Amino acid sequence: MSVDIEALKILAQEKKLPLERLINAIENEVAAAYQTLADAKPHGRAVLNRQSGELVIYVPVLGPDGDRIDTVTDNPDGFSKLADKTARKVIKEKMREAKDLEVVTEFSGSVGDVISGVVQQGRDAEIIYVNLGRVEGKVPLAEQVKGEVFKHGDRIKCFVVDVKQGEKGPEVTLSRSHPAFVKMLFALEVPEIKDRVVDIVGIAREAGARTKLSVRTHRAGVSPKGALIGPQGSRAQNVMNELNGEKIDIIDYSDDPAIYVANALAPAKVSSVEIVDLESKSAKVIVPDYQLSLAIGKDGQNARLAARLTQWRIDIHPDNPVVQIKAENSPAEPTISPTEGA
Repeated sequence: MSVDIEALKILAQEKKLPLERLINAIENEVAAAYQTLADAKPHGRAVLNRQSGELVIYVPVLGPDGDRIDTVTDNPDGFSKLADKTARKVIKEKMREAKDLEVVTEFSGSVGDVISGVVQQGRDAEIIYVNLGRVEGKVPLAEQVKGEVFKHGDRIKCFVVDVKQGEKGPEVTLSRSHPAFVKMLFALEVPEIKDRVVDIVGIAREAGARTKLSVRTHRAGVSPKGALIGPQGSRAQNVMNELNGEKIDIIDYSDDPAIYVANALAPAKVSSVEIVDLESKSAKVIVPDYQLSLAIGKDGQNARLAARLTQWRIDIHPDNPVVQIKAENSPAEPTISPTEGA
């Protein structure tokens, strides 16, 4: 049989496939297919003529001592049809691989960004399938937000976690729960972030419930918090709407750890912050007694997120000695470390 070598060259050029690699793949697969024939001879190898496109099986002739003394061609019944089928299969597979590689390369540039897609009906109820155009992305259970429900046809935004070539094609892993998802949503809403006038320094998130993020500016006269909040709160509201109402605390970053810790406990008001140990990053915080529950938060959430945001161990105390005694006897421990609840 023969292969249209000119058409093969054009195809390789269009799909950006190395021609020699494509030819070698055809030769190897045809040789393997040849060996499945009943009349196949041992050690037969397929050779594709680079000029004529003729595909021939060459079989070595061995002497009594096992040395090759000659080489002959072989063309048993059924070989031409099998070779043609095999060559077409190889070409189709290589085209698919080239297309998959193109998709992986394209979407690899989106890792760490937010991407939009349309929810599709999936085979696994625990996975959210998202049509991204050229490829289907997946939000696995671990990357979903508890309580969020999407139906077929819903348009959603997701954070691109990973892109790789899988056994069945490109695999794009998406997330709705990643802390950086919130950061990138603000980057889409706030021009000052894109222009590097405002930076999001840190972020701590309990997906579906609350996010704390700290911001700073490199330009005098610019309010970093105001930039993220936007006119009449529109920018922050747009992000919260995308997160289905997740609460967001935007606080000012400070190089002074005492000020930073105090800011991080917002919306609670802090009376004072004492740096207990700078090396181990431990701080003692005093709050008005009526602010104690707010500073700690429901199930310790506010203090926990503040500790993770600042990377400081925060020990919260009320300024009222009576309340202090009650707090010390309470089963809810007010000392929060940065890794707690992570």
